[in-house]
Amino acid sequence: MTNTIDFTKSFESVKSLMEMQAATITKSVELQKKAGEDLAAFFKTEAEKAKELKTPEDVVKFNVEANTTLFELLKAQGEAFTELAKSASEEAMAEVSKLAK
Repeated sequence: MTNTIDFTKSFESVKSLMEMQAATITKSVELQKKAGEDLAAFFKTEAEKAKELKTPEDVVKFNVEANTTLFELLKAQGEAFTELAKSASEEAMAEVSKLAK
C-alpha cells in the first residue's frame, strides 16, 4: 500500500502563509509609521497650545484635555493593532484549516 503525497498542496499552503505573513508585517509597519506620525503631530500641536497658557487654571485645563486626547489616540492605535492581529490570525487559521482537509 503506497500513498502518494501531494506536495503541491503543501507547498502552495506554505507559500500562501508566507505571503500572509509578509502582508501582515507590511501592514504592521504602516500602522507603526502612522502611529508615530500621529503622536508627533499631537505633541507638536499641544506644544503650540502650551505656549498660550497664562494661568495655573489654564495649565490644569490644558493638562486634562491633552491627556484625555492622548489616551484616546493611544486607545485608537491599540484598537487598530488589535484588529490587524485578529484579522491576520483568522486568515492564518483559515489557511491552516485547509491543510487539515
